[in-house]
Amino acid sequence: MFNQLKNKYISIAIVIIFILGLSAPVIAISSSKTKSAPAVNNSNSSSSISQAVIQSYGAASSIQTGMIVQLTAKISNQVIPLSQSNIASMLGVVVPANVAPVALSPVNSTKQQVYVASTGRYNVLVSNQDGPVVAGEYITISSLNGIGMVADQNQSIILGQATSNFSGRSNVVGTVNVTTLSGKKEQVNIGLVSVQLAIKKNPLLNKSVDYVPSFLAKAAITIAAKPVDAARIYLGLFVLLVSTILTAVLLYSGIRAGMIAIGRNPLSRKSIIRSLVQTVAAGIIIFVIGIFAVYLLLKL
Repeated sequence: MFNQLKNKYISIAIVIIFILGLSAPVIAISSSKTKSAPAVNNSNSSSSISQAVIQSYGAASSIQTGMIVQLTAKISNQVIPLSQSNIASMLGVVVPANVAPVALSPVNSTKQQVYVASTGRYNVLVSNQDGPVVAGEYITISSLNGIGMVADQNQSIILGQATSNFSGRSNVVGTVNVTTLSGKKEQVNIGLVSVQLAIKKNPLLNKSVDYVPSFLAKAAITIAAKPVDAARIYLGLFVLLVSTILTAVLLYSGIRAGMIAIGRNPLSRKSIIRSLVQTVAAGIIIFVIGIFAVYLLLKL
């Protein structure tokens, strides 16, 4: 009897071991599959979608894809090409509707609709007005409405950072004549560059420009045909004032002394007048030298 029970329990143990041996690989396989499945980060997915949202606006037929735009003054859902004078109103770039997973459109639209993006990476129309565009440089609005250019220390707002190059010699889509701030006319080429959009204050903005009166800054730009820093503007103003004061003192003292000398000694009138002319000439020469020094200071 004992042997029969022993044999029975041994048989049950063998069956259990056999069953566990068959099920172990299945459990291992199931476990490995569970570990290899990637986790979905819902927050990152939502963030990427929100950054890809573009907004629809009404626009005139002159608006083209790649243009930098602003809202119109009286119509909140309509855009026009951005101008330099309204740089603070920079809204974004006109992009194709099929480049983003989410596009917000109006329920009723009777006018031409364009899609505007303010974040993400998109192609932007730029010119070589301020030089070739190199990847990594900041992009802002040029003197051509809706067209960008390389930013320097004189613009308050930037559109973003270029991620491709435009030399102005290849991949040109158009050529336009523009008038610079100094009144000089020049020909610029237009092309497309990829820009990582991030509308913000220009990191290159020169703080010292804020301390220069606008009429002085404009006068300096007109003379030098380029932006001039505040230190040179004030130094040039100092040189101009000194030369003007010296000229005025010399002319006043020379003319006054000559008139007194003629009154006291009328017979020496010719020689006195000759000396007076030489004094006036010397004063004019000093003033001209001062102006030339200011020009060189601003130009070089």
